[in-house]
Amino acid sequence: MKPTSARLAFRDDVIVEEGSAAAETAEGRRTLVVSRGPSRFTLRGTRPEVARVLVRMTHEPVDTEAAVRDAPACARQMSAVLSRLGGLLAHHLRAGGEEAARIESSAGAPLTAAPVDAHAPVRMSPFSLCRSVDGHPVVESPLSTFRAVLTGAGTRRLVAELFTGGTAARFAEDTAMSPGDVLALVSHLAGAALVDVGDVEGFAVDRDPVLAQWDFHDLLFHARSRSGRYDGDYGAVFAHRATIEPCPAVRTPPQGSRTPLPRPPLGAVLAKDVPLTVAVEGRRSVRGRGLTPLSLAELGEFLYRTARVRTVTEALPEQGMPYPATSRPYPSGGAAYDLELYLTVNRVAGLAPGMYHYDPVGHALVLVNDEPEQRQLLLDWARRATGADQTADVHVMVTSRFQRLSWKYRGMAYAATLKHVGVLYQTMYLVATAMGLAPCALGGGDSDLTATALGLDYTRESAVGEFLLSSLPAPGDLPPAGHDGWERVNGHSWYRQARLHLEAGR
Repeated sequence: MKPTSARLAFRDDVIVEEGSAAAETAEGRRTLVVSRGPSRFTLRGTRPEVARVLVRMTHEPVDTEAAVRDAPACARQMSAVLSRLGGLLAHHLRAGGEEAARIESSAGAPLTAAPVDAHAPVRMSPFSLCRSVDGHPVVESPLSTFRAVLTGAGTRRLVAELFTGGTAARFAEDTAMSPGDVLALVSHLAGAALVDVGDVEGFAVDRDPVLAQWDFHDLLFHARSRSGRYDGDYGAVFAHRATIEPCPAVRTPPQGSRTPLPRPPLGAVLAKDVPLTVAVEGRRSVRGRGLTPLSLAELGEFLYRTARVRTVTEALPEQGMPYPATSRPYPSGGAAYDLELYLTVNRVAGLAPGMYHYDPVGHALVLVNDEPEQRQLLLDWARRATGADQTADVHVMVTSRFQRLSWKYRGMAYAATLKHVGVLYQTMYLVATAMGLAPCALGGGDSDLTATALGLDYTRESAVGEFLLSSLPAPGDLPPAGHDGWERVNGHSWYRQARLHLEAGR
């Protein structure tokens, strides 16, 4: 049974404007401008019959095939136009005399229903998700450039069954929908890559070695944090500018006892610092610690060189920055600087153990929590994560004040946060290496544990990175430069010489 074709309409925010009469040709062809937000398509030489259909599609779903069926030239032009405007279309499906679903495209050509046998195994893709948007369930997938808005009650029941899996014939019995309607819906959902169609060997997605190595949330995050597969607002759109005040450029330090940190003189730092290439080439993760603890002066210099606030500015709307901002040693998108540092101190000469917030303006540590049990939980977590025998001197927790970015950016705010963590990590590695300290970034952490220990609101400010810092072990206690079987290529001698340079300076 061939599935019923969907009726096509433009999405609600699409505008079709007819050209002026002067633009009309002798054959009555016209120029149309089809736009959605900043995207504009100019259609020159549009046949009158095609133009009428396109204008009508801004008001109601149209059977475009039937509308131009009797004019082959118009049918060819209609097909070409719809292929060009595929990302602006909504495909309306009906079942039982009412609308059942609306499948919207974000990019690419119009939707084509997939061939599905009524007795073939079908299921919702394991990468599909269903969420509520404007009061309707919406099915989406990072493998698809379509989303299905489930407007009909029968379609919602069908999708629930599809998450379990079965056949179109069985679904018709379970949902009390006609076999033709079920097959049409399943075929269009399969064509949209939201539903998988199986065969005697099962489902192809289960045998795909590439997809097998993607976690659902990772692939979704990749698709949604970059342009291409998602047509929502993206970039610096300032969605909340008229309704919500931006967060302060600098977090108000928490209440607690303050420990001022030493500020290193620039001349002294330059006099002892190694060249950049030595720090870059000699950098490595060190999971151990030295016999003597990190000193307060070393900790102060490390924080001063990596994370202090150098300058501040109020909002500069005329420069495209309608929010206060700061400058710090590492880069940050839009000078927003969403990251904050909290230190769980285990062993620092001149500083009591505890959990501290780093005040980047006052260059001071503010005690947040001196409860030993929670401090030890965080330190033990980090030690286990690195497989180290000893607890690091300092466990640096990197949090994000998320709204510093999401006030400005849409679609990419959290991705930008993670990029900021990466550049901060590299800055910390290079500074620690130049100072002769032991740095080690962690690949993950317990954000709930951190939020509880620091008294943070998980959705307002939460941990996004962890970094360990200790005094450097003696050269004989450091791990080897490589492992057995590693092939040395492309100037491994640079690394070896950089390590010798660093050890000579200790």
